[in-house]
This record gives sequence, C-alpha cells and structure tokens, in this order.
Amino acid sequence: MLDNLKYFAKHSLVYSISSVAAKAMGVVLLPLYSSYLTISDFGVLGIIDATLLIAVEFLNLGQGQALVMLNNSDEYKDKKKTMFFTIFIFSVFVGAIFIILGEALVPFVYKYFKRADEFYYYLRLSIYIIVLRVVNSLFLNKIRADERSVFYSVISLIKLFLTIILAVYFVAFVKTGVVGVLYSYIIAEGVNTILLLPSMFKLMSIRFEKKFITLSIKFGVPLIFGSLAMMLLNVSDRYILKLYTNYATVGLYDLGYRVAGVINMFIIMPFGLALMPIAYKVYGTEGDKRFYSKLMTYLTFVLVWAGLALSVFSREIIKLFALNPTYWDAYKVVPVVVLSYVFFGMRWVASLGMFLTRNTKQVAITTTLASLLNIGLNFWLIPIFGMMAAAYSTLISFVLLHFITNYFSNKFYKIDFENVKLIVLLSLGILLYIVSLPLDDTSLIIRYMIKLVISISFPLILFVFGFYDVIELQSIKGFYKKWKNPGDWKNNLKLEIKRPNKK
Repeated sequence: MLDNLKYFAKHSLVYSISSVAAKAMGVVLLPLYSSYLTISDFGVLGIIDATLLIAVEFLNLGQGQALVMLNNSDEYKDKKKTMFFTIFIFSVFVGAIFIILGEALVPFVYKYFKRADEFYYYLRLSIYIIVLRVVNSLFLNKIRADERSVFYSVISLIKLFLTIILAVYFVAFVKTGVVGVLYSYIIAEGVNTILLLPSMFKLMSIRFEKKFITLSIKFGVPLIFGSLAMMLLNVSDRYILKLYTNYATVGLYDLGYRVAGVINMFIIMPFGLALMPIAYKVYGTEGDKRFYSKLMTYLTFVLVWAGLALSVFSREIIKLFALNPTYWDAYKVVPVVVLSYVFFGMRWVASLGMFLTRNTKQVAITTTLASLLNIGLNFWLIPIFGMMAAAYSTLISFVLLHFITNYFSNKFYKIDFENVKLIVLLSLGILLYIVSLPLDDTSLIIRYMIKLVISISFPLILFVFGFYDVIELQSIKGFYKKWKNPGDWKNNLKLEIKRPNKK
C-alpha cells in the first residue's frame, strides 16, 4: 500500500506543477487586472469565465471521463487507438454543430445585454474558445489516462505562459480590456491544439466504431448533469450576485474566490487528475479499501493545513496582488470559500464507491441536490446579506454534498474512512483560524510572526496528541533523510521520474 501511495503522490506532484501554474496565472495577472480593468470590468470577466466553464463542461458530454475509464479497462486494451479516434471524431462533430448554432444565435442574443456592442465580441470569441477547450480537454484526458503526467504538465505550462504573455500585451499595451483577455485565451488554446495534434494522431487508428460512442455516452452523459450541477454549484452565485447587486460586487467576490481557489489548483485538481486512473488499477486488489481510506486522511490533512495558512494570510495576500484598494474587501470571503474547498476535495475520495462500480447516475443526483440547495440559498440570502451570503451558501452546499456523496457511495462500495481523525483535522484547523482573528489589529511584524507560528503549529499539535501512526512517523523520517541535503535533490528527482509506472 505504501508503494501505491508514493506512486500516487508522485503523479499528483507532477500534475500540481501545471495546476499551480494555472492558479498562479490568475494571481500573477491580478496586478494587471486591478491596474487596467475597473472592478466592474473584472466582474464582467468573472461572469464570462464562469460561463466558459459551464459551456465547456456541457459540450464535453462526459467524454473525457469516459475516455479515461475505457482506456484503463482490460476489456478494450487492444482497441485503445480505435476508441480514441471514435471519441475524438464525435467531439469534433459536436463542436462543429455548436459553432454553427452559436454564430447563428449571437446576432439575436447580444442585443439583450446592457453593454451590447461589447458583448457581441465577447460572445463570438467565446464560441471558439469553448470548442478549442473541449478538444484540448479530450487530448489532456488521453494523456492523463496514459499516466504521462510530465508531458501533461509541460503542455499545460506552455499554454499558461503563452496566455500570460498575450494577456499582458493585449491588456497593458494594446489596452483592449476584457476583449484582450479573451484574445489571449483563444490564441493560447489554438496553439495548444496545434502542438498536441501530431502526437495525438499517433495514438489513433482511423477506424470509427459506433459501440465506443454508445459506451462513452452511457458512462459520460450521466456525468454531464453531475458536472453541470458542480459548475453551477461553483459559479451560479456570480449570476445571482449580479442579479441583486452589481458587477463591482461580483468582481470583489470573484477575486476572493480566485485566491481561495489556490487550494483547488494546488492540491485538489492534481489530486483528482491522478486519482481515477490509479484508483481503477488498485480496485479489487488486496488492501484497496485501506489505500482509499488513507488517501482521504492524507488529503484532508494537506487541505486543512494549506487552507489554514491561506485563510490566516488572506488579507495580506489580497493586498499584495491587488494594487487597487477598491479590491481589498475581497479577503472577507476567502476563509469561508477555503473551507468549502476542503469539503469539495474530500468529496473526491468519498465518491469512489460510485465511480469504481460505474454507478454514475448517483453522482449526478447528489451533485444536483447540492446545486439546487446552493441556488435556493443564494436567492434567499444574497438580497439580505450580499456577498458573504454567497460564500456561506457555498460552504453549506459543499458540506452537504460531501456527506450525501459518502452515504450513496457506501451503498455500492463501503470504505471505512478514519472519521475520528478527519474530525480532529477539521476541528483543529477551524480553532487555529479563530485564534488568528484578533491579530488583524496588531502591528505588522507581530501579526506576521504570530500568524506564521499558527500556520506551522498545525502538524506539531497533531504530533503532541498522538495523531500519527508509527509507520507514518517512520515514513516522515525516511522522507527527511532522503531530501534533507539539497545536493541530493537532483539525483533523487531523476530516480523518481525514471521509476517505472506500476501496472
């Protein structure tokens, strides 16, 4: 089991490089946005980004996740190339239909927006961004299914750096505002597609088999509703905030959400990318449930610790990257959204029982219930409490989603998680954050020092109370011995990268 955990951690770490860079792009560009975009324009960008997420998820039709499942199925291991080609052609066909419909509808739809002339360009550019992202998402899922985590990260980094360079050029030098950001998106996605096409064609066999469409739709379509519900759970609050407030409030909330989202990009996304291919391989082997249980404990430990540090320093982080003081109130939503993400990450492992037994309908049901609750709470509370109501509605919904997911998942494949340890982790993290709250009124140096001590103390307090198992302490000692000397890092990294994949 320990070898499986190390192997999983290696791939998660490599995936985290691209994920961290993705979130770093949003953070690095904050000084640019706060200097050249009004807070209302930033709110518009937040709405557009949310819409792109929803549209891409819908147009994917669950094909990326279906590809990962079929690619790692022993039943179709000799037909991987045919399967990939079939799903690719299907996705391109769906994308072409979307472009035709989109171009036909934009001339009628754009007139209903207050800033109609601007939204005409926003909508047309968004059509092509969506289709390119769908194709690139399919390619990246194939790379992920083959467990080529280094290649995945390299391709992702190229796109991200190109996006940053183009955004700086269009926004700061050409001064095209929100349109400039969309230009950077579409060019970077197009270059990414061109770079990937040659290597992807080598993984295809030009033969269309209808049965793979049937299989992928049967597996993937139920996930569409779950994915869309998840998207709405994450972004519907922006639309409702705009309905009851204004673009400036949306901009503040979106900024706080982006900063809190560091925990998603740095930990949850790479974890999720590595999870399913490896979880399918471990499934049915000796110690599989113990492996999944430990994954939940270790993931929660990392999420709570990172979330504590991010929450404690949320005000300082916002002020560091948002140069315009009108953006600074965004820090208020960060701790609440961070805790929401902790439960969101835990839900990944809690849902394994449904994914491993291919009961994806329940995934859609649980996510839809949480999404409906979130939307209802937002409509009820945002008119009264504004921006903070959206944050607390998200927290309540993610907590409910985790527990409902765990309940349904256990019906198909029961995993005995270390619930006492999970409660200890969550309780200690919340308690330490509460202790840090009075520090905002102290002097700068004292505030920084005490907040740093609070953040570092989290794993040490757990040690004092005997939280760690003996084998975990031994692993920590072994890790320290291996990596304590910076001179050995290069050789250690080479050995880890060259270590063969476990099949």
